[in-house]
Amino acid sequence: MKKNSCGGQSNSKPDRKAIEKKRRNDMKNLCFKLASLIPHHNFKPSKEIASQQDQLDLAAAYIKHLRERIEKLKRLKEEAMRSMEASSSMMERTASVGLTSPVLELRDLGSSIELVLITRLNKNFMLYEVISIFEQEGAEVVSASFSTVGGKIFHTLHAQAKLSRVGVETTRVCQRLQELIKSY
Repeated sequence: MKKNSCGGQSNSKPDRKAIEKKRRNDMKNLCFKLASLIPHHNFKPSKEIASQQDQLDLAAAYIKHLRERIEKLKRLKEEAMRSMEASSSMMERTASVGLTSPVLELRDLGSSIELVLITRLNKNFMLYEVISIFEQEGAEVVSASFSTVGGKIFHTLHAQAKLSRVGVETTRVCQRLQELIKSY
């Protein structure tokens, strides 16, 4: 190594201690920045400030939570889009063909069932009979709605199994609903 006129080492190269100190400070600043991005309600209440390792663990857990939430929201969006596409295609079919008899569409959505029933406006249709069939087959109606478009009434019901481990036999529900519709 070259010596300068004062007898010390050359100052042209920074020493290892200074480089390591700068690296540690940079990592510390990055850890604090990462910790500041985590919402405060995700921190566990403690009297002492969490260590850097704890902060990194919390950040990793929060990122994992966000990924799971994104996946769940994507699945819900896809289900909603499929449901909307199916409903709009059914409405287009009934509008173009004309409605001579009631149209029934039953969709099994896993833990729930969606029923879309389209009838004529002048048809005296008893919605309580449909709800009764759902309940007799082990499903609980969680929402029911209808809308009137032109001379048609669009009934939409959402039901879920009363006992999730038993489920609901959708083919049996569909068969009974078709029998009910034929009686009108």
